Amino acid sequence: MKKELLKGLTEEQIAKARKCKTNKELIALAKEEGFTLTDEQLAAVSGGICSESTVAVTCPKCGTKFNGEVYRDSSLKNLGEFTCPNCGHTWKELV
Repeated sequence: MKKELLKGLTEEQIAKARKCKTNKELIALAKEEGFTLTDEQLAAVSGGICSESTVAVTCPKCGTKFNGEVYRDSSLKNLGEFTCPNCGHTWKELV
């Protein structure tokens, strides 16, 4: 994380933030802690996400089909970071 994006956070909050595995977890943590993220911080953690939808995906490891969340980034590419509800396999792909 860039130091300027950590400005205003306590050492405890920074430690919790570093444990977050996804941007969603980081945003949820900020809400939980009552910390308001600046536009710059939101853009940094969201990667410029401007919309969200779901798509049907198939796990490349076990073949389970499920609906996963997909984000359209500022370059208008649909990016998905998926975790299979059956086997727990995690992967990223353009969809």
